[in-house]
Amino acid sequence: MDISRYIKNIFEIKSENDFNHLLLQAINYQLKNNSVYKEYYKTVNHTQFIYQNNKLPLFLPIRFFKSKKVITGTGKIEKTFESSGTTNTIKSKHFVSNLSTYNLSLKNSFELFFGKPSEYTYLALLPGYIERDNASLIYMLKTLMNCSNSQHNGFYNNDFELLKNRILELENSVEKYMIWGVSHALIKFSETYKLNINKGIIVETGGMKGIGKELIRESLHEKIKHAFGVCNVYSEYGMTELLSQAYSKGNGLYKCPPWMKVFVREPNDPFSISSTGSGALNIIDLANINSCCFIETEDLATIHPDGSFEIKGRFDYSELRGCNMMIE
Repeated sequence: MDISRYIKNIFEIKSENDFNHLLLQAINYQLKNNSVYKEYYKTVNHTQFIYQNNKLPLFLPIRFFKSKKVITGTGKIEKTFESSGTTNTIKSKHFVSNLSTYNLSLKNSFELFFGKPSEYTYLALLPGYIERDNASLIYMLKTLMNCSNSQHNGFYNNDFELLKNRILELENSVEKYMIWGVSHALIKFSETYKLNINKGIIVETGGMKGIGKELIRESLHEKIKHAFGVCNVYSEYGMTELLSQAYSKGNGLYKCPPWMKVFVREPNDPFSISSTGSGALNIIDLANINSCCFIETEDLATIHPDGSFEIKGRFDYSELRGCNMMIE
């Protein structure tokens, strides 16, 4: 397969037929060139899966990124992203041999939802991430900042007063700006300062896990909206193991770019998959061609008929089904 042509084509998807044509290419390419995916395919009852889920790939459990080197092909690793976690937690690693594709994916996806990245100033409130050079979220924000070259771009960590002053300055300017923040930092900032944000967009990226009392999304967003006088809190859905992002422009309803699709499966039956309804989340990310395009996550979700989806929580496996022999 001509990878350069494939990558060009995924960002030009216009129809379901376009997606399905490239999906078939991705399945065949990864079965031939991804040893982990190939081994998993042989291990499970793939005949049953194909019979029950015509035209869908087999989805790789996300836990493999903690114990295996999930790569497709033999390209040189340009960047290794690593998930967050405590000292005793085994962290996922995403070996990226195509940073140019990652950049194209995040820029094209951003433009679909917000317009050109060059038109914004980015204020990042990401304590816990900025300290990690291998966090994909930090790489993403740095890439967006490099697109705009605004003199006001920056990471603010716990310097709330400086962030407050920057917001007030931007509110009195003609610049469009975005505040990207992890949940616990946005809450803490909102409890310290009450501001009327009229021009800025607030993008919440998750991140309450293990830090204080975890709030459900509705309560979290209501607190932020009340503190800053905004009508909507936006959200970004991404993960270390993916190359693409989905976005919500309010009400916790995420939408995918054209090269990304979501499905739900029965938590105890990985072969029972649907494009609508509630269950554990599966993702096709055609941009992730040099890693794995087909990921079985541990998030719980509801997918609506229009393809938008909501994250409802996490599924904790008491018993890993279908792939025990491959987990180390």
